[in-house]
Amino acid sequence: MTDVVGKLWGFCHVLRHDGVDYGDYIEQLTYLLFIKMADERGLELPENTDWKYLRKQSGTDLSDSYIEALRTLGKERGILGDIFSGAQSRFANPVNLQKLIRIIDETEWTSLDVDIKAAVFEGLLEKAAAEGKKGAGQYFTPRLLIQSMVRCVKPDPRASRDFAIGDPACGTGGFLVAAYEWLKDETGGAFDRETARRVRKQTYFGQELVARPRRLALMNMYLHQVEPHITLGDSIYEEPSGQRFDVILTNPPFGTKGANQAPVRDDFVVSTSNKQLNFLQHVLTTLKPGGRAAVVVPDNVLFANQAGEVFELLMQDCDVHTVLRCPRGTFSPYTEGTKTNVIFFIKGQSTKRTWIYDARANVPKITKTSRPLAAKHFAEFEACYGADPNGRSKRLDADSTDGRWRSFSIDEIKTHHYKLDAFKWIRDKELDDPDDIPEPEELITEVMGELQLALDDLADIQHLLEGNGGQS
Repeated sequence: MTDVVGKLWGFCHVLRHDGVDYGDYIEQLTYLLFIKMADERGLELPENTDWKYLRKQSGTDLSDSYIEALRTLGKERGILGDIFSGAQSRFANPVNLQKLIRIIDETEWTSLDVDIKAAVFEGLLEKAAAEGKKGAGQYFTPRLLIQSMVRCVKPDPRASRDFAIGDPACGTGGFLVAAYEWLKDETGGAFDRETARRVRKQTYFGQELVARPRRLALMNMYLHQVEPHITLGDSIYEEPSGQRFDVILTNPPFGTKGANQAPVRDDFVVSTSNKQLNFLQHVLTTLKPGGRAAVVVPDNVLFANQAGEVFELLMQDCDVHTVLRCPRGTFSPYTEGTKTNVIFFIKGQSTKRTWIYDARANVPKITKTSRPLAAKHFAEFEACYGADPNGRSKRLDADSTDGRWRSFSIDEIKTHHYKLDAFKWIRDKELDDPDDIPEPEELITEVMGELQLALDDLADIQHLLEGNGGQS
């Protein structure tokens, strides 16, 4: 896998001289990988758009054939048309296109026991992030974290005929792919005909703001022989559809782009420009009664100016039963310095007690090389979470967790104005170690986060003043 990513990344540098930037390259790569893998899986494509045909072309014939293939595929009905809608070639030189086809042709992609396109894409994002390219983190959630969340929540569509799984910020589809892979592992892929059809066409839903990652999400699921419903749009600033979900798994973008303006939505009780707090309100709206969610949020969501208001609302309408405080560096190197948590809740009953697992204190920072993220970082948490996906397994403060697993009553939470960041009971010796001073990137990220919170507060004050017509 490392060799494949290195080879593709090396060719990306060559294409930079041909005017193809990193984003364009990754998009073109996904088109060609899709066509190649469709050929390997025996999926039928329209005439003169398949891999065998393109592989035989050269020179301007190849350029013309590729352009026409993208246009033809974009006109197809259903998910195939969604994947290639508006697709354009970015290759000015047909020699480079032919070289990339040859590189891809060297590997039997579907024979590898991984979702290869996702792995390649994540590898390229890792390279881009390591080279200082901005924005990689918005498409990336570590697969080990995704898989841990999925194992806890158990998104099993066999539970009911209208079972729906959603991700309102689906990026490249990591949560939807992992949810389906979990189901296959649980069942061995054996379904009756009706269940198989429903799982394939009526179970997995997403929304994504950016066209490129949406394309990859559609491709990932399609090559798993699943046809998801992934719309292109803004989950926060646009009114939601009537679709409601039994399970929502999501990692809303950490960035601040599009913030500083409170969305106008009747279903949002708390008016705020904080994007992550608004995503929590959106999840609350779109969950079915009895539905469950696991949402990745940065630390500032737990202590932001209006965090208390949103969590008070959330805890009145939902049982916020579990919080995982992730290790430092979980998202390195994509969003360096961002400290994250996962909030688990079920809609339809109020919170009586919240359990918090601190996987951060006195845990060495995760790095991509010397201390990479591993399944062991979440294994103990999963054991504490228990087998019940709704967080109702019998739970005890366990000595075996080194005191990392502790619960707090709703009365204690109210005392701290519903701000869960206040509950830190382990002294973090890592922070006292002079050899473990945060990297400049981490400090900058924290400062920028604090500045953004201040801007959010100012924007909310301005919104209130405008709403009152400037009256005092």
